[in-house]
Amino acid sequence: MEVRKELREMKRVLILWLEGFREACCLHRVLVLCFRSRKVLVRTGQCFLLNGFIFLGSIFMLNSVIVPTLEWILPDDCSQFNSQEMCSFGGLLKFYSFLRFGLLQLFYVTWFYPLYVFSLILSNIYWYNDIAKYGFAAAERSTKVDPLKQKEMSTLQNTGNVELRAGLGGVMIGIGEQVYSVLLLTIFLLEAQLVGYVPVLGRALNFLLLSWMYAYYCFEYKWNLSEVDLDKRLEFFESNWAFFAGFGSPCVIPVLYFSPLVTYGIMAILFPLFVLTATDSEAEQVIASHRRKWGDEGIGRVPIFAVANSLSMRVLSYLPLGPEDQLHKNK
Repeated sequence: MEVRKELREMKRVLILWLEGFREACCLHRVLVLCFRSRKVLVRTGQCFLLNGFIFLGSIFMLNSVIVPTLEWILPDDCSQFNSQEMCSFGGLLKFYSFLRFGLLQLFYVTWFYPLYVFSLILSNIYWYNDIAKYGFAAAERSTKVDPLKQKEMSTLQNTGNVELRAGLGGVMIGIGEQVYSVLLLTIFLLEAQLVGYVPVLGRALNFLLLSWMYAYYCFEYKWNLSEVDLDKRLEFFESNWAFFAGFGSPCVIPVLYFSPLVTYGIMAILFPLFVLTATDSEAEQVIASHRRKWGDEGIGRVPIFAVANSLSMRVLSYLPLGPEDQLHKNK
Protein backbone atom coordinates (compact mmCIF):
# COMPACT_ATOMS: atom_id res chain seq x y z
CA MET A 1 0.00 0.00 0.00
CA GLU A 2 2.81 2.37 0.91
CA VAL A 3 4.63 1.49 -2.29
CA ARG A 4 1.56 2.37 -4.39
CA LYS A 5 1.18 5.66 -2.54
CA GLU A 6 4.81 6.55 -3.18
CA LEU A 7 4.47 5.61 -6.85
CA ARG A 8 1.38 7.83 -7.19
CA GLU A 9 3.23 10.73 -5.59
CA MET A 10 6.24 10.21 -7.86
CA LYS A 11 3.88 10.21 -10.85
CA ARG A 12 2.35 13.50 -9.72
CA VAL A 13 5.79 15.03 -9.22
CA LEU A 14 6.78 13.97 -12.74
CA ILE A 15 3.53 15.34 -14.20
CA LEU A 16 4.02 18.73 -12.55
CA TRP A 17 7.71 18.82 -13.55
CA LEU A 18 6.78 18.15 -17.18
CA GLU A 19 4.03 20.78 -17.04
CA GLY A 20 6.54 23.32 -15.74
CA PHE A 21 9.07 22.40 -18.42
CA ARG A 22 6.37 22.67 -21.09
CA GLU A 23 5.28 26.09 -19.83
CA ALA A 24 8.87 27.34 -19.98
CA CYS A 25 9.22 26.12 -23.56
CA CYS A 26 6.13 28.03 -24.75
CA LEU A 27 8.38 30.71 -26.26
CA HIS A 28 5.77 31.56 -28.89
CA ARG A 29 4.25 33.76 -26.18
CA VAL A 30 7.33 35.97 -26.46
CA LEU A 31 6.61 36.58 -30.14
CA VAL A 32 2.97 37.36 -29.36
CA LEU A 33 3.88 39.89 -26.65
CA CYS A 34 6.54 41.49 -28.86
CA PHE A 35 3.94 41.81 -31.61
CA ARG A 36 1.47 43.42 -29.20
CA SER A 37 3.93 45.85 -27.60
CA ARG A 38 6.68 47.74 -29.39
CA LYS A 39 8.26 48.55 -26.01
CA VAL A 40 8.66 44.84 -25.27
CA LEU A 41 10.20 44.33 -28.71
CA VAL A 42 12.67 47.21 -28.25
CA ARG A 43 13.81 46.16 -24.76
CA THR A 44 14.16 42.50 -25.79
CA GLY A 45 16.09 43.55 -28.86
CA GLN A 46 18.42 45.65 -26.71
CA CYS A 47 19.12 42.61 -24.52
CA PHE A 48 19.96 40.57 -27.61
CA LEU A 49 22.18 43.33 -28.99
CA LEU A 50 24.21 43.88 -25.80
CA ASN A 51 24.39 40.37 -24.37
CA GLY A 52 24.30 38.40 -27.60
CA PHE A 53 25.92 40.35 -30.38
CA ILE A 54 28.40 42.42 -28.34
CA PHE A 55 29.17 40.27 -25.28
CA LEU A 56 29.06 36.77 -26.81
CA GLY A 57 30.44 38.17 -30.06
CA SER A 58 33.46 39.49 -28.15
CA ILE A 59 34.05 36.06 -26.61
CA PHE A 60 33.84 34.48 -30.06
CA MET A 61 36.32 37.01 -31.45
CA LEU A 62 38.66 36.38 -28.53
CA ASN A 63 38.67 32.60 -28.93
CA SER A 64 38.65 32.44 -32.74
CA VAL A 65 40.76 35.46 -33.74
CA ILE A 66 42.71 37.13 -30.93
CA VAL A 67 44.02 34.02 -29.14
CA PRO A 68 45.16 32.24 -32.37
CA THR A 69 46.81 35.49 -33.55
CA LEU A 70 48.73 35.87 -30.29
CA GLU A 71 49.78 32.22 -30.43
CA TRP A 72 51.06 32.81 -33.97
CA ILE A 73 52.93 36.02 -33.10
CA LEU A 74 54.15 34.78 -29.70
CA PRO A 75 54.53 31.00 -30.15
CA ASP A 76 55.17 28.62 -27.29
CA ASP A 77 56.63 25.78 -29.36
CA CYS A 78 60.08 25.61 -31.00
CA SER A 79 58.60 23.99 -34.12
CA GLN A 80 56.84 27.28 -34.89
CA PHE A 81 60.08 29.25 -35.15
CA ASN A 82 61.62 29.78 -38.59
CA SER A 83 65.08 29.46 -37.10
CA GLN A 84 65.98 26.86 -34.51
CA GLU A 85 68.54 29.29 -33.12
CA MET A 86 65.65 31.07 -31.39
CA CYS A 87 65.11 27.98 -29.24
CA SER A 88 68.62 28.29 -27.87
CA PHE A 89 67.38 31.18 -25.72
CA GLY A 90 65.76 29.22 -22.90
CA GLY A 91 63.88 32.15 -21.46
CA LEU A 92 62.36 33.30 -24.76
CA LEU A 93 59.44 30.86 -24.71
CA LYS A 94 58.70 31.74 -21.09
CA PHE A 95 58.80 35.45 -21.97
CA TYR A 96 56.41 34.89 -24.89
CA SER A 97 54.08 32.89 -22.67
CA PHE A 98 54.14 35.63 -20.00
CA LEU A 99 53.56 38.36 -22.58
CA ARG A 100 50.69 36.46 -24.19
CA PHE A 101 49.09 35.89 -20.77
CA GLY A 102 49.49 39.58 -19.89
CA LEU A 103 47.89 40.75 -23.14
CA LEU A 104 44.93 38.43 -22.62
CA GLN A 105 44.45 39.65 -19.06
CA LEU A 106 44.64 43.23 -20.31
CA PHE A 107 41.87 42.43 -22.78
CA TYR A 108 39.73 40.99 -19.97
CA VAL A 109 40.36 43.93 -17.61
CA THR A 110 39.79 46.67 -20.18
CA TRP A 111 36.89 45.11 -22.10
CA PHE A 112 35.25 41.93 -20.77
CA TYR A 113 34.91 42.75 -17.08
CA PRO A 114 33.65 46.34 -17.62
CA LEU A 115 31.24 45.04 -20.26
CA TYR A 116 30.09 42.30 -17.87
CA VAL A 117 29.44 44.81 -15.06
CA PHE A 118 27.72 47.23 -17.45
CA SER A 119 25.47 44.45 -18.77
CA LEU A 120 24.72 43.19 -15.27
CA ILE A 121 23.64 46.61 -14.02
CA LEU A 122 21.74 47.69 -17.12
CA SER A 123 19.92 44.38 -17.59
CA ASN A 124 18.98 43.67 -13.96
CA ILE A 125 18.09 47.19 -12.84
CA TYR A 126 16.38 48.53 -15.97
CA TRP A 127 15.74 46.20 -18.90
CA TYR A 128 14.36 43.10 -17.17
CA ASN A 129 11.96 45.21 -15.10
CA ASP A 130 10.81 47.09 -18.19
CA ILE A 131 10.36 43.87 -20.17
CA ALA A 132 8.24 42.34 -17.42
CA LYS A 133 6.21 45.54 -16.92
CA TYR A 134 5.50 46.10 -20.61
CA GLY A 135 4.86 42.39 -21.19
CA PHE A 136 2.43 42.27 -18.27
CA ALA A 137 0.58 45.33 -19.58
CA ALA A 138 0.41 43.84 -23.08
CA ALA A 139 -0.94 40.55 -21.77
CA GLU A 140 -3.56 42.28 -19.63
CA ARG A 141 -4.59 44.73 -22.34
CA SER A 142 -4.81 42.34 -25.26
CA THR A 143 -6.49 39.32 -23.68
CA LYS A 144 -9.90 38.93 -22.15
CA VAL A 145 -9.92 38.16 -18.46
CA ASP A 146 -10.53 34.46 -17.93
CA PRO A 147 -12.77 34.03 -14.84
CA LEU A 148 -10.96 30.82 -13.89
CA LYS A 149 -7.56 32.46 -14.20
CA GLN A 150 -8.77 35.45 -12.22
CA LYS A 151 -10.05 33.12 -9.50
CA GLU A 152 -6.77 31.23 -9.26
CA MET A 153 -4.75 34.46 -9.14
CA SER A 154 -7.03 35.82 -6.43
CA THR A 155 -6.02 32.91 -4.19
CA LEU A 156 -2.47 34.22 -4.34
CA GLN A 157 -3.30 37.86 -3.79
CA ASN A 158 -3.49 39.20 -0.27
CA THR A 159 -6.99 40.32 0.69
CA GLY A 160 -6.79 40.14 4.46
CA ASN A 161 -3.96 42.59 5.07
CA VAL A 162 -4.99 45.48 2.84
CA GLU A 163 -5.13 47.83 5.79
CA LEU A 164 -1.47 47.14 6.53
CA ARG A 165 -0.49 48.60 3.14
CA ALA A 166 -1.88 52.04 3.91
CA GLY A 167 0.24 54.94 5.07
CA LEU A 168 3.87 55.03 6.13
CA GLY A 169 3.62 51.67 7.88
CA GLY A 170 2.59 50.01 4.63
CA VAL A 171 5.51 51.60 2.81
CA MET A 172 7.91 50.34 5.47
CA ILE A 173 6.47 46.84 5.25
CA GLY A 174 6.96 46.94 1.48
CA ILE A 175 10.57 48.06 1.90
CA GLY A 176 11.12 45.35 4.50
CA GLU A 177 9.77 42.71 2.14
CA GLN A 178 12.03 43.91 -0.67
CA VAL A 179 15.10 43.79 1.59
CA TYR A 180 14.06 40.33 2.79
CA SER A 181 13.52 39.11 -0.77
CA VAL A 182 16.97 40.29 -1.89
CA LEU A 183 18.61 38.69 1.14
CA LEU A 184 16.67 35.47 0.71
CA LEU A 185 17.64 34.97 -2.93
CA THR A 186 21.25 36.05 -2.36
CA ILE A 187 21.68 33.50 0.42
CA PHE A 188 19.85 30.89 -1.64
CA LEU A 189 22.28 31.50 -4.53
CA LEU A 190 25.23 30.99 -2.18
CA GLU A 191 23.54 27.84 -0.91
CA ALA A 192 23.17 26.57 -4.49
CA GLN A 193 26.86 27.24 -5.17
CA LEU A 194 27.97 25.50 -1.98
CA VAL A 195 25.99 22.31 -2.57
CA GLY A 196 27.81 22.00 -5.89
CA TYR A 197 30.86 20.85 -3.92
CA VAL A 198 29.02 17.93 -2.34
CA PRO A 199 30.56 14.68 -3.63
CA VAL A 200 28.59 12.65 -6.20
CA LEU A 201 25.27 14.50 -5.87
CA GLY A 202 26.67 18.04 -5.84
CA ARG A 203 26.18 18.83 -9.52
CA ALA A 204 22.60 17.51 -9.55
CA LEU A 205 21.70 19.44 -6.38
CA ASN A 206 23.29 22.59 -7.82
CA PHE A 207 21.21 22.22 -10.98
CA LEU A 208 18.00 21.68 -8.96
CA LEU A 209 18.52 24.68 -6.68
CA LEU A 210 19.47 26.94 -9.58
CA SER A 211 16.35 25.76 -11.44
CA TRP A 212 14.21 26.81 -8.49
CA MET A 213 16.02 30.11 -8.15
CA TYR A 214 15.62 31.13 -11.79
CA ALA A 215 12.00 29.98 -11.85
CA TYR A 216 11.32 32.16 -8.82
CA TYR A 217 13.09 35.10 -10.46
CA CYS A 218 10.97 34.68 -13.60
CA PHE A 219 7.65 34.59 -11.75
CA GLU A 220 8.59 37.23 -9.19
CA TYR A 221 8.10 40.00 -11.77
CA LYS A 222 4.57 38.80 -12.50
CA TRP A 223 3.72 38.40 -8.81
CA ASN A 224 5.06 41.87 -8.03
CA LEU A 225 2.92 43.40 -10.75
CA SER A 226 -0.08 41.37 -9.56
CA GLU A 227 0.52 42.62 -6.00
CA VAL A 228 0.95 39.14 -4.54
CA ASP A 229 2.40 39.29 -1.03
CA LEU A 230 5.77 37.73 -0.38
CA ASP A 231 4.53 35.10 2.06
CA LYS A 232 1.88 34.02 -0.49
CA ARG A 233 4.53 33.69 -3.20
CA LEU A 234 6.78 31.54 -1.05
CA GLU A 235 3.90 29.33 0.06
CA PHE A 236 2.69 28.84 -3.51
CA PHE A 237 6.22 28.21 -4.78
CA GLU A 238 7.14 25.66 -2.10
CA SER A 239 3.78 23.89 -2.40
CA ASN A 240 4.31 23.44 -6.16
CA TRP A 241 8.05 22.83 -6.12
CA ALA A 242 7.97 20.17 -8.86
CA PHE A 243 6.33 22.52 -11.36
CA PHE A 244 8.86 25.28 -10.74
CA ALA A 245 11.78 22.85 -10.87
CA GLY A 246 10.59 21.95 -14.35
CA PHE A 247 10.07 25.56 -15.36
CA GLY A 248 13.56 26.58 -14.26
CA SER A 249 15.37 23.66 -15.90
CA PRO A 250 15.65 25.14 -19.44
CA CYS A 251 17.03 28.36 -17.93
CA VAL A 252 19.89 26.53 -16.21
CA ILE A 253 20.93 24.08 -18.95
CA PRO A 254 23.76 26.38 -20.22
CA VAL A 255 25.46 26.04 -16.80
CA LEU A 256 26.19 22.39 -17.60
CA TYR A 257 28.05 22.97 -20.84
CA PHE A 258 29.74 26.39 -20.97
CA SER A 259 32.28 28.50 -19.12
CA PRO A 260 31.00 31.11 -16.61
CA LEU A 261 31.31 34.08 -19.00
CA VAL A 262 29.64 32.26 -21.89
CA THR A 263 26.97 30.98 -19.51
CA TYR A 264 26.23 34.52 -18.34
CA GLY A 265 25.92 35.77 -21.92
CA ILE A 266 23.53 32.96 -22.92
CA MET A 267 21.42 33.27 -19.78
CA ALA A 268 21.27 37.06 -20.15
CA ILE A 269 19.65 36.45 -23.54
CA LEU A 270 17.35 33.65 -22.41
CA PHE A 271 16.24 35.12 -19.08
CA PRO A 272 14.02 37.92 -20.49
CA LEU A 273 12.38 35.35 -22.77
CA PHE A 274 11.48 33.17 -19.78
CA VAL A 275 10.32 36.24 -17.84
CA LEU A 276 7.89 37.01 -20.67
CA THR A 277 6.83 33.37 -20.82
CA ALA A 278 6.14 33.40 -17.08
CA THR A 279 4.31 36.73 -17.35
CA ASP A 280 1.86 35.33 -19.90
CA SER A 281 1.82 31.76 -18.58
CA GLU A 282 -1.13 29.84 -17.21
CA ALA A 283 0.83 28.31 -14.34
CA GLU A 284 -1.86 28.92 -11.72
CA GLN A 285 -4.55 27.30 -13.90
CA VAL A 286 -2.38 24.31 -14.80
CA ILE A 287 -1.44 23.65 -11.18
CA ALA A 288 -4.98 24.17 -9.91
CA SER A 289 -6.47 21.80 -12.50
CA HIS A 290 -4.16 18.98 -11.42
CA ARG A 291 -4.73 19.65 -7.74
CA ARG A 292 -8.49 19.48 -8.25
CA LYS A 293 -8.05 16.03 -9.78
CA TRP A 294 -5.85 14.83 -6.94
CA GLY A 295 -7.84 16.42 -4.11
CA ASP A 296 -6.03 16.31 -0.77
CA GLU A 297 -3.53 13.74 -2.06
CA GLY A 298 -1.32 16.18 -3.94
CA ILE A 299 2.41 16.50 -3.46
CA GLY A 300 3.55 17.90 -0.14
CA ARG A 301 5.18 21.24 0.48
CA VAL A 302 9.00 21.27 0.44
CA PRO A 303 10.72 23.96 2.58
CA ILE A 304 13.01 25.07 -0.25
CA PHE A 305 13.89 28.40 1.35
CA ALA A 306 14.09 27.17 4.98
CA VAL A 307 17.84 27.71 5.41
CA ALA A 308 17.86 30.98 3.45
CA ASN A 309 14.81 32.19 5.38
CA SER A 310 16.39 31.45 8.76
CA LEU A 311 19.63 33.27 7.87
CA SER A 312 17.75 36.18 6.26
CA MET A 313 15.60 36.75 9.34
CA ARG A 314 18.70 36.65 11.52
CA VAL A 315 20.33 39.33 9.37
CA LEU A 316 17.14 41.41 9.36
CA SER A 317 17.00 41.27 13.15
CA TYR A 318 20.08 43.50 13.22
CA LEU A 319 18.58 46.10 10.88
CA PRO A 320 16.49 49.04 12.20
CA LEU A 321 13.36 48.21 10.20
CA GLY A 322 10.18 49.43 11.86
CA PRO A 323 7.75 46.73 10.69
CA GLU A 324 10.20 43.90 11.29
CA ASP A 325 7.88 42.14 13.75
CA GLN A 326 5.08 42.16 11.22
CA LEU A 327 7.45 40.94 8.51
CA HIS A 328 8.61 38.11 10.76
CA LYS A 329 5.00 37.25 11.53
CA ASN A 330 4.22 36.99 7.79
CA LYS A 331 7.02 34.50 7.29
